[in-house]
Amino acid sequence: MRRKQKSIEEKAANVLYLVVENHSFTDGNKRIAAWLFVWYLNENNYLYTVNGIKKIGNDTLVALTLMIAESNPKEKELLINVIINLINTDNE
Repeated sequence: MRRKQKSIEEKAANVLYLVVENHSFTDGNKRIAAWLFVWYLNENNYLYTVNGIKKIGNDTLVALTLMIAESNPKEKELLINVIINLINTDNE
């Protein structure tokens, strides 16, 4: 069975989640994760709406990053889905 290809939103959400949860970066992992998330969305022309508005604000990104850092690994899928829904253009 062929697996459905991941969307840009899902890939970006996984980057944010996995880098935050990778404690090998200790304190800097949250900043690195947030930067990679924004960089990935920008590289895929997905950071801004067609009206030029950021799809995810700085305060929201900080809150999500901290929420991931404090989360239980069992909540991964839930958090990935929250991030996907926040940046999904179909929700505009």
